[in-house]
Amino acid sequence: MTVPEDLVLLGYVSGAFGVQGWVRIRPYSPEAEALLTTKTWWLDKPELRDVDVMQAKVHGDEVVARLVGVAGRDAAEALKGATVQVRRSHFPALDDDEFYWVDLIGLAVVNESGVALGTVADMMDNGAHPILRVAPPAAEDGKPRPEMLIPFVDQFVKTVDQAERRITVDWEADY
Repeated sequence: MTVPEDLVLLGYVSGAFGVQGWVRIRPYSPEAEALLTTKTWWLDKPELRDVDVMQAKVHGDEVVARLVGVAGRDAAEALKGATVQVRRSHFPALDDDEFYWVDLIGLAVVNESGVALGTVADMMDNGAHPILRVAPPAAEDGKPRPEMLIPFVDQFVKTVDQAERRITVDWEADY
């Protein structure tokens, strides 16, 4: 079996749901659209393999799913802790002003004055809005610099240019 190169980690199996073999998935992002629309997931327990999704739906802050070959609560519980990955090429298409977090990680962040602030290391959600975790460039004196947390909202994020791999923000280096 060939493992696709474009797998994206979206969550993990948090346990069984009911007695008929459904699993609970804890997504790493509040948007679970890729989990709901993709018909094949990749699980890493007991080893990395593809699993066909028969049905998936949102249940609170988790996704519950019925997977081919998982019959009964014991089989579902055996998957607890498995990571859930999906091919990036299978994600639903987005509008021009929408972005998947995974596509923002690694982009350079510069302010409107052209000062390089760092690189997007991660994204997180504080409940009100997403936040860019920006790893700053190395300091000239070699000392580590603290990461920047920049709200991913129109007030601060001016442009996202995926082709140029750059995000321009209204944010100063000393904030």
